[in-house]
Amino acid sequence: MKIGILSDTHTKVKKAKASLDLLIENGAEFIVHAGDVYERETLELLKNCGKRHVCVYGNNDAHLVEFHNDYNLVQEPYYFKLDNTKFKLMHLPFYMAPDAEVVIFGHTHEFKSEFVEGTLFLNPGESCARNKPVSECVLLEIKKKKFKVTYFSKEKNDKKFKSQQFSYERKL
Repeated sequence: MKIGILSDTHTKVKKAKASLDLLIENGAEFIVHAGDVYERETLELLKNCGKRHVCVYGNNDAHLVEFHNDYNLVQEPYYFKLDNTKFKLMHLPFYMAPDAEVVIFGHTHEFKSEFVEGTLFLNPGESCARNKPVSECVLLEIKKKKFKVTYFSKEKNDKKFKSQQFSYERKL
């Protein structure tokens, strides 16, 4: 299964759309937004992308609570299971205990892919290109014996995303 992950889209709806489109073009079957959505338009993109999705509230998303029932918004930490894999989703990196196989977080605006004692800690970086001139997202492929992470990044003036891959052996 392939899972598209983005975070920290803030006010940059066009950049959110570019990341979402890229993830779907690369086979994402499920979409995860790790918070700081900020714009209802971005929630609409997620809702209408044709893929199941989940989105956690970020520290800048309190104003979206009025739309809680219209979109798949969840509070952190949120646990769910996909493809027999337990996930924990949050925005703020406050619940970093290895109590799931994959821990997804945002907030720092820094890409992170680290496998520690059977747990993959994953931050897709920032889609908004606010803290640095780079828009980022991640595609996580779950295989029976490994996790494959593809990190996508695009400089502000580039036309195409570049990619970098990481692979981790699962401890089953």
